[in-house]
Amino acid sequence: MRGDKTYWLNKDRDAALSGFWNLLEETKSTLNRYCYLSLSGQEFHLAHYPSGGYYKRHLDQFEGRNNRMISMIIYLNDNWETENGGQLEILDKNKKLQLVSPIAKRCVLFKSDKVPHAVLKSFKDRYSLTGWLLYQPTSLGPLLG
Repeated sequence: MRGDKTYWLNKDRDAALSGFWNLLEETKSTLNRYCYLSLSGQEFHLAHYPSGGYYKRHLDQFEGRNNRMISMIIYLNDNWETENGGQLEILDKNKKLQLVSPIAKRCVLFKSDKVPHAVLKSFKDRYSLTGWLLYQPTSLGPLLG
């Protein structure tokens, strides 16, 4: 299904990433204000796809859950070339495939429960900050991140 390695982030433990945590708060605030989403949490990880790594097509929402509302990916790959592979493959609402190259500082946002996507085979180490902006009712309990 997937060929990446992950390191789950924790706001307290990973305080050195304060700029990233601030960006998440600003993003949640903006989406709440303009899209009325009631986002209240997040879970994120650093993802490393070694050469040969991939992730088959999937949705980011677990069956029977509705807390992952927005998927967010920030790419960390300088000097990425098309022949390196590793593109994000998105199946759009018209069933057409869209490819997004994992270029450094590029950010992708999409609805976690609506957008099927995959990571195509990478031919070079590929890195990202990847996670979800959450609707987290109090009855759900604590989540990672």
